[in-house]
Amino acid sequence: MSTVQQTLSGLRQLKLGGMADAYQLQLDQPKLNASSFDERLAMLVDREISNRDTRRIQRLLKGTGFPESAVLEDLDDRAGRGLDKALLATLAGCQWILRHQNLNILGPTGVGKTWLACALGTQACRQGISVVYYRCSQLFSDIAMALADGSVSTLKSRLVKPALLLIDDFGNGEMNLAVGHVLLDIVDRRMRCGSLLITSQYPRAQWHGLFPDPTLADAVLDRIVHQSHQLQLKGESMRKIRAQEKMAGE
Repeated sequence: MSTVQQTLSGLRQLKLGGMADAYQLQLDQPKLNASSFDERLAMLVDREISNRDTRRIQRLLKGTGFPESAVLEDLDDRAGRGLDKALLATLAGCQWILRHQNLNILGPTGVGKTWLACALGTQACRQGISVVYYRCSQLFSDIAMALADGSVSTLKSRLVKPALLLIDDFGNGEMNLAVGHVLLDIVDRRMRCGSLLITSQYPRAQWHGLFPDPTLADAVLDRIVHQSHQLQLKGESMRKIRAQEKMAGE
Protein backbone atom coordinates (compact mmCIF):
# COMPACT_ATOMS: atom_id res chain seq x y z
CA MET A 1 0.00 0.00 0.00
CA SER A 2 1.37 3.40 -0.97
CA THR A 3 1.90 6.23 1.49
CA VAL A 4 -1.05 8.09 -0.05
CA GLN A 5 -3.35 5.11 0.37
CA GLN A 6 -2.16 4.60 3.95
CA THR A 7 -2.89 8.24 4.73
CA LEU A 8 -6.38 8.08 3.21
CA SER A 9 -7.11 4.82 5.01
CA GLY A 10 -5.83 6.23 8.31
CA LEU A 11 -7.97 9.36 8.00
CA ARG A 12 -11.08 7.28 7.39
CA GLN A 13 -10.27 4.94 10.28
CA LEU A 14 -10.07 8.03 12.49
CA LYS A 15 -13.48 9.04 11.12
CA LEU A 16 -12.00 12.10 9.45
CA GLY A 17 -13.90 11.61 6.22
CA GLY A 18 -13.94 15.32 5.41
CA MET A 19 -10.17 15.53 5.61
CA ALA A 20 -9.82 12.35 3.53
CA ASP A 21 -12.07 13.78 0.82
CA ALA A 22 -10.18 17.09 0.82
CA TYR A 23 -6.84 15.26 0.67
CA GLN A 24 -8.05 13.22 -2.32
CA LEU A 25 -9.18 16.47 -3.96
CA GLN A 26 -5.73 17.95 -3.47
CA LEU A 27 -4.16 14.87 -5.06
CA ASP A 28 -6.48 15.27 -8.05
CA GLN A 29 -5.56 18.94 -8.48
CA PRO A 30 -1.77 19.19 -8.95
CA LYS A 31 -1.91 23.00 -9.02
CA LEU A 32 -2.53 22.89 -5.27
CA ASN A 33 1.05 21.66 -4.87
CA ALA A 34 2.06 25.30 -5.20
CA SER A 35 0.28 26.04 -1.93
CA SER A 36 2.24 25.93 1.30
CA PHE A 37 1.92 23.04 3.77
CA ASP A 38 0.01 25.30 6.19
CA GLU A 39 -2.43 26.35 3.47
CA ARG A 40 -3.08 22.78 2.39
CA LEU A 41 -3.52 21.65 6.00
CA ALA A 42 -5.96 24.49 6.60
CA MET A 43 -8.01 23.28 3.62
CA LEU A 44 -8.17 19.79 5.11
CA VAL A 45 -9.26 21.10 8.50
CA ASP A 46 -11.87 23.44 7.00
CA ARG A 47 -13.36 20.57 5.00
CA GLU A 48 -13.56 18.36 8.09
CA ILE A 49 -15.25 21.10 10.11
CA SER A 50 -17.71 21.74 7.28
CA ASN A 51 -18.53 18.03 6.97
CA ARG A 52 -19.12 17.68 10.71
CA ASP A 53 -21.37 20.73 10.73
CA THR A 54 -23.39 19.31 7.83
CA ARG A 55 -23.76 15.92 9.51
CA ARG A 56 -24.82 17.53 12.79
CA ILE A 57 -27.47 19.60 11.04
CA GLN A 58 -28.72 16.52 9.19
CA ARG A 59 -28.98 14.60 12.47
CA LEU A 60 -30.88 17.44 14.10
CA LEU A 61 -33.28 17.75 11.16
CA LYS A 62 -33.86 14.00 11.07
CA GLY A 63 -34.85 14.04 14.73
CA THR A 64 -37.34 16.90 14.46
CA GLY A 65 -40.26 15.03 12.93
CA PHE A 66 -41.10 17.97 10.64
CA PRO A 67 -44.03 17.11 8.33
CA GLU A 68 -42.53 19.10 5.48
CA SER A 69 -39.22 20.50 4.31
CA ALA A 70 -39.09 24.29 4.57
CA VAL A 71 -36.38 26.95 4.64
CA LEU A 72 -36.71 30.69 5.13
CA GLU A 73 -34.97 31.33 1.80
CA ASP A 74 -38.11 29.96 0.08
CA LEU A 75 -40.52 32.10 2.08
CA ASP A 76 -43.33 33.56 0.00
CA ASP A 77 -43.44 37.12 1.32
CA ARG A 78 -46.06 38.47 -1.07
CA ALA A 79 -48.13 41.40 0.14
CA GLY A 80 -51.28 40.49 1.99
CA ARG A 81 -49.86 37.68 4.12
CA GLY A 82 -49.28 39.97 7.08
CA LEU A 83 -45.65 38.96 7.48
CA ASP A 84 -43.67 41.16 9.84
CA LYS A 85 -40.35 41.09 7.98
CA ALA A 86 -38.45 42.91 10.73
CA LEU A 87 -39.63 40.41 13.34
CA LEU A 88 -38.90 37.48 11.00
CA ALA A 89 -35.34 38.73 10.52
CA THR A 90 -34.93 38.85 14.29
CA LEU A 91 -36.43 35.40 14.77
CA ALA A 92 -34.12 33.95 12.10
CA GLY A 93 -31.18 34.73 14.37
CA CYS A 94 -32.66 32.28 16.95
CA GLN A 95 -31.62 34.39 19.93
CA TRP A 96 -35.20 34.14 21.17
CA ILE A 97 -34.66 30.41 21.64
CA LEU A 98 -31.39 30.90 23.50
CA ARG A 99 -33.22 33.38 25.75
CA HIS A 100 -36.03 30.85 26.41
CA GLN A 101 -38.68 33.03 24.81
CA ASN A 102 -41.72 31.67 22.98
CA LEU A 103 -43.32 32.26 19.58
CA ASN A 104 -46.97 32.04 18.54
CA ILE A 105 -47.85 31.86 14.83
CA LEU A 106 -51.55 32.54 14.34
CA GLY A 107 -53.90 32.68 11.40
CA PRO A 108 -56.71 30.88 9.57
CA THR A 109 -56.37 27.46 7.99
CA GLY A 110 -54.10 27.27 4.97
CA VAL A 111 -52.14 30.51 5.36
CA GLY A 112 -48.83 28.70 5.91
CA LYS A 113 -48.44 28.52 9.68
CA THR A 114 -46.99 25.01 9.68
CA TRP A 115 -44.63 25.78 6.80
CA LEU A 116 -43.29 28.89 8.50
CA ALA A 117 -42.91 27.07 11.82
CA CYS A 118 -40.93 24.30 10.11
CA ALA A 119 -38.78 26.89 8.32
CA LEU A 120 -37.94 28.58 11.62
CA GLY A 121 -37.28 25.15 13.14
CA THR A 122 -34.91 24.34 10.28
CA GLN A 123 -33.15 27.65 10.87
CA ALA A 124 -32.64 26.63 14.50
CA CYS A 125 -31.20 23.25 13.47
CA ARG A 126 -28.75 25.04 11.17
CA GLN A 127 -27.46 26.83 14.24
CA GLY A 128 -27.06 23.61 16.20
CA ILE A 129 -30.27 23.99 18.19
CA SER A 130 -32.33 20.86 18.85
CA VAL A 131 -35.99 20.89 17.82
CA VAL A 132 -38.91 18.47 18.13
CA TYR A 133 -42.19 18.85 16.23
CA TYR A 134 -45.57 17.64 17.47
CA ARG A 135 -49.00 18.10 15.99
CA CYS A 136 -51.21 19.08 18.91
CA SER A 137 -53.72 16.26 18.42
CA GLN A 138 -50.90 13.70 18.29
CA LEU A 139 -49.30 15.23 21.37
CA PHE A 140 -52.48 14.86 23.41
CA SER A 141 -52.96 11.33 22.10
CA ASP A 142 -49.39 10.35 23.03
CA ILE A 143 -49.77 11.86 26.50
CA ALA A 144 -53.00 9.92 27.08
CA MET A 145 -51.34 6.71 25.90
CA ALA A 146 -48.28 7.33 28.09
CA LEU A 147 -50.52 7.87 31.10
CA ALA A 148 -52.22 4.57 30.35
CA ASP A 149 -49.08 2.48 29.90
CA GLY A 150 -46.91 4.17 32.54
CA SER A 151 -44.39 5.72 30.13
CA VAL A 152 -45.27 9.34 30.82
CA SER A 153 -41.85 10.08 32.37
CA THR A 154 -40.12 8.97 29.17
CA LEU A 155 -42.44 11.12 27.06
CA LYS A 156 -41.90 14.13 29.31
CA SER A 157 -38.13 13.76 28.92
CA ARG A 158 -38.48 13.73 25.13
CA LEU A 159 -40.60 16.86 25.22
CA VAL A 160 -38.46 18.77 27.72
CA LYS A 161 -35.02 17.89 26.31
CA PRO A 162 -34.98 19.82 23.00
CA ALA A 163 -34.20 23.52 23.04
CA LEU A 164 -37.33 24.18 20.96
CA LEU A 165 -40.63 22.30 21.15
CA LEU A 166 -42.94 23.04 18.22
CA ILE A 167 -46.64 22.37 18.89
CA ASP A 168 -48.60 22.69 15.66
CA ASP A 169 -52.31 23.45 15.37
CA PHE A 170 -52.98 24.13 19.04
CA GLY A 171 -56.68 23.80 19.80
CA ASN A 172 -57.17 20.59 17.84
CA GLY A 173 -57.19 17.33 19.76
CA GLU A 174 -58.86 16.10 22.92
CA MET A 175 -57.43 17.50 26.15
CA ASN A 176 -58.90 16.02 29.31
CA LEU A 177 -57.85 17.09 32.78
CA ALA A 178 -55.14 14.43 33.15
CA VAL A 179 -53.60 15.32 29.78
CA GLY A 180 -53.81 19.00 30.67
CA HIS A 181 -51.85 18.54 33.89
CA VAL A 182 -49.09 16.67 32.05
CA LEU A 183 -49.00 19.53 29.53
CA LEU A 184 -48.69 22.00 32.40
CA ASP A 185 -45.75 20.07 33.84
CA ILE A 186 -44.03 19.99 30.44
CA VAL A 187 -44.58 23.70 29.85
CA ASP A 188 -43.43 24.58 33.37
CA ARG A 189 -40.21 22.58 33.03
CA ARG A 190 -39.54 24.01 29.57
CA MET A 191 -39.64 27.56 30.94
CA ARG A 192 -36.28 26.86 32.54
CA CYS A 193 -34.61 25.03 29.68
CA GLY A 194 -36.05 26.04 26.32
CA SER A 195 -38.70 27.62 24.16
CA LEU A 196 -42.10 26.84 22.68
CA LEU A 197 -43.29 27.57 19.16
CA ILE A 198 -47.06 27.20 18.93
CA THR A 199 -49.21 27.56 15.83
CA SER A 200 -52.98 27.92 16.03
CA GLN A 201 -55.96 28.97 13.98
CA TYR A 202 -57.55 30.26 17.19
CA PRO A 203 -56.79 33.81 18.41
CA ARG A 204 -54.98 33.83 21.74
CA ALA A 205 -58.06 35.39 23.35
CA GLN A 206 -59.86 32.09 22.73
CA TRP A 207 -57.14 29.78 24.07
CA HIS A 208 -58.52 29.84 27.61
CA GLY A 209 -61.67 28.10 26.43
CA LEU A 210 -59.67 25.25 24.87
CA PHE A 211 -58.84 23.83 28.32
CA PRO A 212 -61.07 21.52 30.38
CA ASP A 213 -60.55 23.59 33.54
CA PRO A 214 -60.15 27.38 33.96
CA THR A 215 -57.50 27.08 36.69
CA LEU A 216 -55.45 24.77 34.50
CA ALA A 217 -55.88 27.17 31.60
CA ASP A 218 -54.61 30.07 33.71
CA ALA A 219 -51.56 28.10 34.81
CA VAL A 220 -50.57 26.93 31.31
CA LEU A 221 -51.31 30.16 29.47
CA ASP A 222 -49.50 32.26 32.06
CA ARG A 223 -46.36 30.34 31.09
CA ILE A 224 -47.01 30.14 27.33
CA VAL A 225 -48.18 33.63 26.47
CA HIS A 226 -45.86 35.80 28.55
CA GLN A 227 -42.53 36.60 26.89
CA SER A 228 -43.93 35.38 23.58
CA HIS A 229 -43.40 36.86 20.15
CA GLN A 230 -46.40 36.74 17.83
CA LEU A 231 -46.74 36.42 14.06
CA GLN A 232 -50.27 36.98 12.78
CA LEU A 233 -50.69 35.59 9.27
CA LYS A 234 -53.61 36.49 7.06
CA GLY A 235 -54.81 36.31 3.48
CA GLU A 236 -56.00 33.50 1.26
CA SER A 237 -55.07 29.86 1.67
CA MET A 238 -51.58 29.28 0.28
CA ARG A 239 -52.73 25.85 -0.89
CA LYS A 240 -55.46 27.51 -2.96
CA ILE A 241 -53.05 30.11 -4.35
CA ARG A 242 -50.44 27.53 -5.35
CA ALA A 243 -53.10 25.33 -6.94
CA GLN A 244 -54.34 28.27 -9.00
CA GLU A 245 -50.79 29.19 -10.04
CA LYS A 246 -50.10 25.61 -11.05
CA MET A 247 -53.26 25.43 -13.16
CA ALA A 248 -52.45 28.77 -14.79
CA GLY A 249 -48.99 27.49 -15.73
CA GLU A 250 -50.27 24.33 -17.38
